[in-house]
Amino acid sequence: MSEDGGTTLKIKAQVIADGVIAIGPGKAQLLAEIARTGSIAAAGRAIGTSYRRTRDMVDILNTGWGAPLIETAKGGASGGGSRLTDHGRAVLEAYRQLETAVQAAGRAHAQDLIDLMNGPARK
Repeated sequence: MSEDGGTTLKIKAQVIADGVIAIGPGKAQLLAEIARTGSIAAAGRAIGTSYRRTRDMVDILNTGWGAPLIETAKGGASGGGSRLTDHGRAVLEAYRQLETAVQAAGRAHAQDLIDLMNGPARK
């Protein structure tokens, strides 16, 4: 946003239901990593989250959306793994669209605010 690259705009979209973040940047990133890796544990490692916190996030994602977003198969001969459900893919896509719209709307107004960091405008 600034010519020197030192000042930027950061807007974070979150959907909060009953006081719990149903989805935000972290949970969206987790969903994307589960889709990419096929593993809850690997997805948690990829985003730098402990396994316990990752499981807590999965529990929220699977209980707050009317249907599970993530399916998990136990290990064993079939190898186990995790994947997004159709509903999970739809939630992730809708969230990504929301993020894009929020960022675009913010950019349209941010420069005026950032310019005020230099003090009052001189006339």
